[in-house]
Amino acid sequence: MSNSIERAFAKGKAFIPFITAGDPDLDTTERLICAMAENGADLIEIGIPFSDPVAEGPVIQRASERALATGITTDDIMDMVESVRKKTDVPLAFMTYINLIFTYGADRFMKRCKELDIAAVIIPDIPYEEKAELTPSCKKYGIKLISLIAPTSKDRIKMIAKDAEGFVYCVSSMGVTGMRSEMNKHISDMIDSVKEVNDIPCAVGFGVSTPEQAAEYARYADGVIVGSAVVKIVEEYGKDSIEPVSEYIKSMKEAVSEALVATA
Repeated sequence: MSNSIERAFAKGKAFIPFITAGDPDLDTTERLICAMAENGADLIEIGIPFSDPVAEGPVIQRASERALATGITTDDIMDMVESVRKKTDVPLAFMTYINLIFTYGADRFMKRCKELDIAAVIIPDIPYEEKAELTPSCKKYGIKLISLIAPTSKDRIKMIAKDAEGFVYCVSSMGVTGMRSEMNKHISDMIDSVKEVNDIPCAVGFGVSTPEQAAEYARYADGVIVGSAVVKIVEEYGKDSIEPVSEYIKSMKEAVSEALVATA
């Protein structure tokens, strides 16, 4: 399973978009995943909607609410991914919350992930100290449990990074406008701290929305994660979002690729 994550970062800079499953419906989600893969996404995060997505901003919260209002279940989402797998082998990761996995059954969840060739799970509300509750099931089925770090992690960064696997999700809380140079320093410092203890790809996600921002942050990181900007397009266009999302993905991927050339 790790090979698909390695493949996502094999060209040096990965573009990783996020999408909320079931918004506006699962058929559209399936078409969007395939379109994103065709237009340059190296790894796609599929958000399994949860009633209390504490780590998400208002755009993704609204997407979760819309998806849950349709009555979809985790099994429905798994079935949709099964259909996706007949059309593309793009690396995939699930992003969701620990309560949802425990309710579904951790072992059952990871077993299903393996069957669907899901490379990794990202669970923003599980602290480093509690990840051992999921580690056995993840290891049993070869699913990478992605570690998240933020500038606030400080002394914990190296501890978290040491046993991280797949890639490290670098979250920046330095979200104040006009602080780009300071933000860049925080990002490069975070990445340096990780690399000192673990030679693992670092992908940065923190409200990147424009190709210029993507290119800027790709100079420091091995990958750029974009969530709300994609979900916002889906919110605006609904079932007609395939084309606008495809164009957006293409422009963002080009920006990330150009950063690779610039840093070569």
